[in-house]
Amino acid sequence: MKLFLLSLSILLTTSVFSQSAEYKKMLDQYYDGFPTITIEDALKHIGKKDAIFLDIREVNEYNVSHIQGATRMKPDGSTISSLNKLRKDQLIIVYCSVGARSQTFGKMLVKEGFTNVVNLYGGLFYWANMHYPLVDMKGNKTERIHGYNPDWGKWVTEGTVVY
Repeated sequence: MKLFLLSLSILLTTSVFSQSAEYKKMLDQYYDGFPTITIEDALKHIGKKDAIFLDIREVNEYNVSHIQGATRMKPDGSTISSLNKLRKDQLIIVYCSVGARSQTFGKMLVKEGFTNVVNLYGGLFYWANMHYPLVDMKGNKTERIHGYNPDWGKWVTEGTVVY
Protein backbone atom coordinates (compact mmCIF):
# COMPACT_ATOMS: atom_id res chain seq x y z
CA MET A 1 0.00 0.00 0.00
CA LYS A 2 2.82 2.42 0.87
CA LEU A 3 4.46 1.70 -2.48
CA PHE A 4 1.17 2.41 -4.28
CA LEU A 5 0.71 5.74 -2.47
CA LEU A 6 4.32 6.72 -3.13
CA SER A 7 3.96 5.86 -6.83
CA LEU A 8 0.69 7.80 -7.06
CA SER A 9 2.28 10.81 -5.34
CA ILE A 10 5.25 10.77 -7.75
CA LEU A 11 2.93 10.44 -10.74
CA LEU A 12 0.76 13.37 -9.65
CA THR A 13 3.77 15.55 -8.84
CA THR A 14 5.39 14.73 -12.20
CA SER A 15 2.12 15.49 -13.98
CA VAL A 16 1.81 18.91 -12.32
CA PHE A 17 5.44 19.85 -13.02
CA SER A 18 5.17 18.56 -16.58
CA GLN A 19 2.13 20.72 -17.28
CA SER A 20 3.85 23.69 -15.71
CA ALA A 21 7.01 23.11 -17.76
CA GLU A 22 4.91 22.66 -20.89
CA TYR A 23 3.07 25.91 -20.16
CA LYS A 24 6.34 27.78 -19.64
CA LYS A 25 7.69 26.33 -22.89
CA MET A 26 4.58 27.64 -24.69
CA LEU A 27 5.07 31.07 -23.10
CA ASP A 28 8.67 31.18 -24.33
CA GLN A 29 7.31 31.12 -27.89
CA TYR A 30 5.43 34.38 -27.31
CA TYR A 31 7.56 36.34 -24.85
CA ASP A 32 10.36 38.35 -26.42
CA GLY A 33 12.18 39.95 -23.52
CA PHE A 34 9.61 42.59 -22.59
CA PRO A 35 9.80 43.03 -18.78
CA THR A 36 7.62 40.68 -16.76
CA ILE A 37 6.50 40.55 -13.15
CA THR A 38 5.86 37.35 -11.24
CA ILE A 39 2.43 36.66 -9.83
CA GLU A 40 3.86 36.75 -6.32
CA ASP A 41 5.32 40.23 -6.88
CA ALA A 42 2.16 41.47 -8.59
CA LEU A 43 0.06 40.31 -5.62
CA LYS A 44 1.93 42.81 -3.42
CA HIS A 45 0.27 45.61 -5.40
CA ILE A 46 -3.34 44.40 -5.24
CA GLY A 47 -5.52 46.97 -3.54
CA LYS A 48 -2.73 49.54 -3.28
CA LYS A 49 -2.41 52.79 -5.19
CA ASP A 50 1.22 52.22 -6.18
CA ALA A 51 0.30 50.29 -9.33
CA ILE A 52 -2.52 49.87 -11.77
CA PHE A 53 -3.56 46.61 -13.37
CA LEU A 54 -4.67 46.72 -17.00
CA ASP A 55 -6.62 43.80 -18.44
CA ILE A 56 -5.88 43.58 -22.16
CA ARG A 57 -8.70 41.29 -23.27
CA GLU A 58 -12.02 41.64 -25.00
CA VAL A 59 -15.02 42.75 -22.96
CA ASN A 60 -16.63 39.28 -22.96
CA GLU A 61 -13.44 37.81 -21.45
CA TYR A 62 -13.16 40.57 -18.84
CA ASN A 63 -16.82 40.21 -17.83
CA VAL A 64 -16.37 36.53 -16.98
CA SER A 65 -13.47 37.26 -14.62
CA HIS A 66 -10.53 39.54 -14.01
CA ILE A 67 -8.17 40.66 -11.28
CA GLN A 68 -9.99 42.84 -8.76
CA GLY A 69 -9.43 46.52 -9.48
CA ALA A 70 -8.14 45.95 -13.02
CA THR A 71 -9.19 48.30 -15.80
CA ARG A 72 -10.01 46.76 -19.15
CA MET A 73 -8.24 48.15 -22.18
CA LYS A 74 -8.90 47.26 -25.79
CA PRO A 75 -6.11 45.06 -27.18
CA ASP A 76 -5.84 47.23 -30.31
CA GLY A 77 -4.53 50.17 -28.26
CA SER A 78 -7.42 52.48 -29.07
CA THR A 79 -8.03 53.18 -25.37
CA ILE A 80 -4.47 54.19 -24.45
CA SER A 81 -5.35 57.89 -24.50
CA SER A 82 -7.51 57.31 -21.40
CA LEU A 83 -4.25 56.80 -19.48
CA ASN A 84 -2.85 60.25 -20.28
CA LYS A 85 -3.55 61.50 -16.74
CA LEU A 86 -1.20 58.91 -15.24
CA ARG A 87 2.37 59.75 -14.30
CA LYS A 88 4.73 58.36 -16.93
CA ASP A 89 6.65 56.47 -14.21
CA GLN A 90 3.48 54.89 -12.72
CA LEU A 91 3.87 51.12 -12.26
CA ILE A 92 1.55 49.55 -14.83
CA ILE A 93 0.96 45.79 -14.74
CA VAL A 94 -0.60 44.53 -17.96
CA TYR A 95 -2.09 41.08 -18.44
CA CYS A 96 -4.25 39.03 -20.78
CA SER A 97 -4.93 35.30 -21.00
CA VAL A 98 -1.30 34.15 -21.37
CA GLY A 99 0.63 37.38 -21.85
CA ALA A 100 0.93 37.77 -25.63
CA ARG A 101 -1.66 40.50 -26.18
CA SER A 102 -0.60 42.31 -23.02
CA GLN A 103 3.04 42.26 -24.10
CA THR A 104 2.05 43.97 -27.37
CA PHE A 105 -0.03 46.50 -25.45
CA GLY A 106 2.83 47.10 -23.01
CA LYS A 107 5.09 48.00 -25.94
CA MET A 108 2.47 50.52 -27.10
CA LEU A 109 2.54 52.08 -23.62
CA VAL A 110 6.32 52.37 -23.74
CA LYS A 111 6.05 54.11 -27.13
CA GLU A 112 3.66 56.56 -25.45
CA GLY A 113 6.38 57.39 -22.91
CA PHE A 114 5.44 55.16 -19.96
CA THR A 115 8.61 53.93 -18.28
CA ASN A 116 7.46 51.39 -15.68
CA VAL A 117 5.38 48.83 -17.58
CA VAL A 118 5.55 45.10 -16.84
CA ASN A 119 3.68 42.08 -18.19
CA LEU A 120 2.17 39.61 -15.70
CA TYR A 121 4.16 36.42 -16.32
CA GLY A 122 1.86 33.62 -17.42
CA GLY A 123 -1.19 35.86 -17.67
CA LEU A 124 -4.58 35.30 -16.14
CA PHE A 125 -4.52 31.57 -16.91
CA TYR A 126 -1.46 31.11 -14.72
CA TRP A 127 -3.05 33.36 -12.06
CA ALA A 128 -6.18 31.14 -12.05
CA ASN A 129 -4.12 27.94 -12.04
CA MET A 130 -2.35 29.17 -8.91
CA HIS A 131 -5.76 29.72 -7.21
CA TYR A 132 -5.42 33.49 -6.88
CA PRO A 133 -8.67 35.45 -6.62
CA LEU A 134 -10.75 36.52 -9.59
CA VAL A 135 -13.88 38.62 -9.68
CA ASP A 136 -16.70 38.82 -12.20
CA MET A 137 -18.17 41.97 -13.75
CA LYS A 138 -20.19 42.60 -10.57
CA GLY A 139 -17.14 42.31 -8.33
CA ASN A 140 -18.14 38.91 -6.93
CA LYS A 141 -15.49 36.24 -6.41
CA THR A 142 -15.54 33.61 -9.13
CA GLU A 143 -13.62 30.56 -10.30
CA ARG A 144 -14.81 31.01 -13.86
CA ILE A 145 -12.35 32.10 -16.51
CA HIS A 146 -12.81 32.80 -20.20
CA GLY A 147 -10.63 30.40 -22.15
CA TYR A 148 -10.46 32.59 -25.29
CA ASN A 149 -10.98 29.45 -27.41
CA PRO A 150 -10.48 25.70 -26.88
CA ASP A 151 -6.89 25.78 -28.18
CA TRP A 152 -5.94 28.32 -25.52
CA GLY A 153 -8.40 27.26 -22.83
CA LYS A 154 -6.58 23.93 -22.48
CA TRP A 155 -3.94 25.78 -20.45
CA VAL A 156 -6.44 26.51 -17.68
CA THR A 157 -6.16 23.63 -15.24
CA GLU A 158 -8.09 25.13 -12.32
CA GLY A 159 -11.52 26.71 -12.15
CA THR A 160 -14.27 26.55 -14.75
CA VAL A 161 -13.43 27.46 -18.32
CA VAL A 162 -16.14 29.19 -20.38
CA TYR A 163 -16.09 30.44 -23.97
